[in-house]
Amino acid sequence: MNQNKSHWMPLVTLAAAAGITPTVVFGADYLSVTQAQKAMFPDATAFVAQPVALTDEQRKALSAQAGTRVNPAQWNVFAAKSGETLLGYVITDAVIGKFQLINYAVAFGTDGAIRDMEILSYREEHGGEVRTRAWRKQFEGKTGAAPLQLGMDIQGISGATMSCSHVTEGVKRIATYVQMVLARK
Repeated sequence: MNQNKSHWMPLVTLAAAAGITPTVVFGADYLSVTQAQKAMFPDATAFVAQPVALTDEQRKALSAQAGTRVNPAQWNVFAAKSGETLLGYVITDAVIGKFQLINYAVAFGTDGAIRDMEILSYREEHGGEVRTRAWRKQFEGKTGAAPLQLGMDIQGISGATMSCSHVTEGVKRIATYVQMVLARK
């Protein structure tokens, strides 16, 4: 046996016996918020942070219309502007896939329709197919009035069911917020 290999063998065997094995880390950061903003609104000259302030009544109405619990405290809303002209909004959010967070951004036109959706970070071992353009394209043109429900107007991906479901639910919450609050401004 090669001298170098035989030197490490006892250590590898001991580590394996002790349950010390290398941890395989999955996931990656694909886009920063700034990169996503520029990709979604290339003509924008500024992205202005907008506070998300909902009354208890608005929060209840939003939850009822979205069909799910709403937590806007984790949203970051940015108005995309070209000079003084409002082009639309970019909203970032995070949902749990199966076990890990999925960070994503959704772009809306001033009419409240979804222009684009990007996965910013994906940390799960499986289900990363939610990043594919074909899957994300299903959201384009939809508003908070659309079902935005897996198996109805959004098709799932085999092996990524939970990621698809949770991202779709998150987009529905945000789209409903845009329809109820931002598109009315």
